[in-house]
Amino acid sequence: MRWVSVVTHYTSAFLIALLGLGAAQAEVTMRMVWGAQPVAGFQYYAGKRLWEGLKVGDALTLVRDAGNPHDANAIRIEWRGEMLGHVPRAGNASVAKLMDKGVKVSGRIVHLQPGRSHWQRIMFEVVLDE
Repeated sequence: MRWVSVVTHYTSAFLIALLGLGAAQAEVTMRMVWGAQPVAGFQYYAGKRLWEGLKVGDALTLVRDAGNPHDANAIRIEWRGEMLGHVPRAGNASVAKLMDKGVKVSGRIVHLQPGRSHWQRIMFEVVLDE
């Protein structure tokens, strides 16, 4: 089968399913990932105590913290109900606005670095699910 035929076949099948013309309905989901960034304030919360249990790929819960006295755009980062820190202030305003509009946002651990630098021990990514 030639490459063009393969692409045409799968594109047609996708469109038929999407338009509801096939036997099954298709649901299209869009997922946007913002690149790796450090967990801010790791050293002040439960991170040290939880360090041994953390794994790359673990899901993180992002919780909007509009009442934070230090930052109106604050977003807490939690792992299994325990606070690890915050989304860094430099990148939290746009995510906070999306969360305030009801956009579903989550996080995922992408890198763990043992060592003395608290600022870069946990790297995570923000995932927008819509």
